[in-house]
This record gives sequence, structure tokens and C-alpha cells, in this order.
Amino acid sequence: MRKSNRTTCGIVVAFIIGCMATMIGPVRAQTARESQAAKTPKGLRVFYASHSLMWYVPKPLGEMAEAAGIKGHQLVGLQSLGGSKTSQHWNLSDDKNDAKKALKTGEVDVFVMSPISFPDDGIENFVKLGLEHNPNMRFIVQLSWGGGDIDNQDFPTGAFDNVDKEKTPEQLKTYNQRNIKAGEAQADDINTRYGNGKKILALVPSVQAMVTLRTRIARKEWPGLTRQGELFVDAVHPSAPLEALNAYMHFAVLYGTSPVGLPMPALLKNSNREAWNEPFNRSLQELAWETVTKYPDSLVTAAGK
Repeated sequence: MRKSNRTTCGIVVAFIIGCMATMIGPVRAQTARESQAAKTPKGLRVFYASHSLMWYVPKPLGEMAEAAGIKGHQLVGLQSLGGSKTSQHWNLSDDKNDAKKALKTGEVDVFVMSPISFPDDGIENFVKLGLEHNPNMRFIVQLSWGGGDIDNQDFPTGAFDNVDKEKTPEQLKTYNQRNIKAGEAQADDINTRYGNGKKILALVPSVQAMVTLRTRIARKEWPGLTRQGELFVDAVHPSAPLEALNAYMHFAVLYGTSPVGLPMPALLKNSNREAWNEPFNRSLQELAWETVTKYPDSLVTAAGK
């Protein structure tokens, strides 16, 4: 009789545990969903003042924000000037200067610039104007690669003459280093003078990521690309893989969030190259995140990982 009672008790206990597991399961799942939602950054209102090495970024970045579940991401505007310094955007007449108009509304969260060479007075001018109308603004500056594979400190002298895109890893080590250092110095100066103890201006290490990618291509370490020249459509402008890589870099710096695992952007998908597939896309994402998180001036901290 006692054995029967013990058996009955065991069945009852098992039943109760099963019921509890059934009840707890959805609670845990809900908690996980809430935790993920809490990690998703808030959407930002973004304006771009850009030359042709960045003006393709806003559209794929918008796709990425949507795919990442970021609510409220907004492209406020894109002011495009081919081959432009940021000072040229600043010096546009007021009736044509959409960048100044946008900043004066105070309704821009992040202002993104793409100078050619540093220092560039336009960067500081836009920072001062932006902070005057929105003290909580952030600023992002792209470190662009050099036209014709020269250091942008020398631009435009000889920029498009006798361009050799198949550089050795040794040649790539010193690529655009003078301009990078000049950009970092100007960023440090602006953060010190206008940040009130905070860093308000971040750099996108676009040229460094491109150098890493080209180095791996030169060493035959990047499936899907056999020549460095495949990254370009001419002496300076990027093809789809380099566009995608740069867009991932901007996404990572803007939102402090990894792009790894996001769907392939339309610009890469529409290239219709069999070798530029999902693994290829993921490799670009991983390179972008690795480069950004290892570069202190991106301001993407370990917490962003």
C-alpha cells in the first residue's frame, strides 16, 4: 500500500513540475524578447554632407536599421557634392545649403561628413552650428581612401594618373597614413574643445577596413575576390562589395551595434555575382565590426559588443 502511495505521489509531483515548466517556459521566452528589445538602440535622425565615396551609404544603412529592428531611424537629408571637401558644403550659399537648414531646426541627432583631407574647417563649423541648435548632437566623420591610391594629404595631385590597384601587403601598410593621423588629430581637438568632457565626434575607419580587405585579397585569403581592382569601378569609386563594407562600418559606428547576421543589402544582392553570396556578405560584416571595435576613435566601446 505504501509503495502505491509513493508511486501516486511521484506521479503527482511529476505532473506539478511539468505544469510549472509549461508556465515558466513562456515567461522565460518573454523575458528574452524584452531583453533583446532593451538592447536595440533607439532610431536616430541623420543628415549626410557627402562626396561620392559616401553618398551611397544612407540607403543600405536604412535597410540595415530596419532589419535590425531599430525603430525611428530617419534620413533627414543628403547633401551631395562630387569630390567635395566638407568646407565646400559649408560654403554653399544659404539658399542651396540644406545641411545648414537642417541643423538650424535642431532636429538632427547625428551629422555625418566625408572630408577628403584633414584638417578641414568645414567640420568644426558644422559642429559649432549643430551644437548651437541641439546641444546633444553627435557627429561622425568618414576617413576616406585616397583617389587613385595616393594619400589624401596630396589630393588631387596625380590622383588619377597610372593607378595600380594591385598593391603588395607591404605597400598597403603605409596607405593614407598621413591623412589618417591628421584626421585623428582634428577629431581629438574638436572633442576636447566642444565635448564638455565627452566625445561627440567619431571617426569611421573606412580606409583601414579597405586596406585590410585588399591585403587579404593580395594574400589570396578572401574567397570571392581574386584582384584588388574588383573593389573599384574606376580609379577611386567603390564596387558593390566595398560599398557594402563601408555601409556596415557606418551602421556599426552610428548605432554601436554589430551588423553581423543582417540580411544581404540590395546593392550587393543586385550585383548578381554568384561568388558574392551569404558567406561572402557575412565576412564583410565581420570585417566591418572587427575594424570598428578595434579602432578607439570610432567610439564604439566594448559595451557595444
